[in-house]
Amino acid sequence: MLLALVLAEVVAAEAALPRPRIREWGVRVGILESGPLNSITDVAGVRVGHATVVRGEPLPSVNTGVTVVLPHAGNIFREKVAAAVVVGNAFGKLAGALQVNELGELESPVVLTCTLCVGKAWDATAAWLLSLPGNEEVRSVNPLIAETNDGTLNDIRQRPIAASDILEALRSAKEGPVEEGSVGAGRGTVAFGWKGGIGTSSRRLTKKLGGWTLGALVQSNFGGILTIAGAPVGLELGRYFLEGETGSIVVVIATDAPLDHRELERCGPARTAWGGSHGKCDDQWLRRLRDRLFHRSRLGAAAQRCAFTALRGDRRSH
Repeated sequence: MLLALVLAEVVAAEAALPRPRIREWGVRVGILESGPLNSITDVAGVRVGHATVVRGEPLPSVNTGVTVVLPHAGNIFREKVAAAVVVGNAFGKLAGALQVNELGELESPVVLTCTLCVGKAWDATAAWLLSLPGNEEVRSVNPLIAETNDGTLNDIRQRPIAASDILEALRSAKEGPVEEGSVGAGRGTVAFGWKGGIGTSSRRLTKKLGGWTLGALVQSNFGGILTIAGAPVGLELGRYFLEGETGSIVVVIATDAPLDHRELERCGPARTAWGGSHGKCDDQWLRRLRDRLFHRSRLGAAAQRCAFTALRGDRRSH
């Protein structure tokens, strides 16, 4: 019954006029101003792309996709960015995190998809990275692939993501407004007992505090009671999810602030009253900085790493 209800919501939403965003309804969350687009792409250079995979009639049995986030338009392997990966709770099939946290840098797009498609996404992303001009002699790459399990609305056992879907998302990645809702990796997700999806937002510090921009993109697929700006929306509407495994969330955070790996680990999601269970609430928060770290030789990279490590502890007070 829940499956049919949520799928009906998806179909109805697709047929309806574009929905206003919550700020257009006069709901303001927090005290900081958003960027012009209220999107992760308010961080200059950041690009987002989607590929949505839908198959089956009359109600599709395959509802999944791919969402990619790139920090800039250049060769990400050659122009790495400072990064950190934090897992808030429990387990997941996140790939590529070990190297990101060991070296403190990102050398691939952040790719979001469904749980059983991580391997396919890794292989396609690796092939794309190796094919980039300037990477002809590269013998090792580290794709960063994150996932949530969209098996409630998606026949996940088909493992429907293909290399062409990854390439479509990468080639469509662009700056500017980000499509939200049941698109890309958010096509089959569910959150708070409602239809989930892809969402994005941004905030800007005041000029007195540096004027830095922070943007976030979320793949929401978890339980709990929806709370918006302190209002218990799910409780008032009598619709929420608190039974069994309550799913996952992936948050990609980008900023132009001069933060290093250690400081990027301290960013986190806003309070929405998600139900964090031990079994499968793998809150994988991926922090990224767009400032580029140009590729060095193996010896140069090792020296850079040592310098970076030395700076982490005493760069600035907290």
